[in-house]
Amino acid sequence: MPAAAHVGAGLCERCRHQRVVPNTRGSRFSLCERSKTDPHYPKYPRVPVLECPGFEEVDRREGPAPNARP
Repeated sequence: MPAAAHVGAGLCERCRHQRVVPNTRGSRFSLCERSKTDPHYPKYPRVPVLECPGFEEVDRREGPAPNARP
C-alpha cells in the first residue's frame, strides 16, 4: 500500500493562531486558537483552508508562534 500523500492545512500552516494537535494514533489536527475567543471560528477547521478573515501570518524570523508546541 503506498504512503498517504501529505494534505496541507492551507493558510493555517502559516497562521499564528494554528496549533497542531496530535492524537495517540499518530494523526495530527489543525486547531484554531481563535475559536477559544470567537465563536465564528471553528475549533478544527476543514482543511485545506483557502480563505480566513482571521489569518495572521507568522513571521518565521521571529521564531515559532507563541502558541506553538513542540
